[in-house]
Amino acid sequence: MDLQQLSDKLNGRRPTLQGARGQYAVLVPLICQEDGYHLLFEVRASTLHHQPGEVCFPGGAMESGEAPADCAMRETEEELGLDRTCLQLLGPLDFLIRGSGVIYPLLAILPPDWSHRLRLNTSEVANTFTVPLSWLRNHPPEVYRYSWRPHPEDFPYEAVGASPDYPWSPLTSEVPVYRGLPYPLWGMTARITHHLIDIIHELKDG
Repeated sequence: MDLQQLSDKLNGRRPTLQGARGQYAVLVPLICQEDGYHLLFEVRASTLHHQPGEVCFPGGAMESGEAPADCAMRETEEELGLDRTCLQLLGPLDFLIRGSGVIYPLLAILPPDWSHRLRLNTSEVANTFTVPLSWLRNHPPEVYRYSWRPHPEDFPYEAVGASPDYPWSPLTSEVPVYRGLPYPLWGMTARITHHLIDIIHELKDG
């Protein structure tokens, strides 16, 4: 084994979730309005097979060799018709684990004339709406927490030297829900939104 080759390979890669079966990226669009900054959200088309009618940010699966930022901008072009040259990336937010995949959110600011550039891909997007950051700061989400403990019956307990009543670690998930908006905002999109608001709070407090 060539240690230098191994080192070069490790230093030239982006760490991700071990065994990830999918990598995704979303753009978190920030816009400047007269009353301050807003976030732009999509409402998924009702004809989609996956999560129809739900609120999301533009995004999708990363193609082979594609960087998260390139994926997020490509998907934004496809879904909202906004050319990537008008998108100003501000930086990455914390990534999320979804099942066995990874979601990379990236914050970007849209140009002042974003509404005139908007061209919805109606096969994917039914509508858009904006929410002021000030409203999101003043109306934190309700957070629902759920735990469950796996107990696989077909696991080879004897082969690994464990008893059938092995105490598997519990799994916990958090589902934030924002109320009082034109459309329900919850789940992964709400988690990304809440995370961004936390970062803004930290800047303000600092």
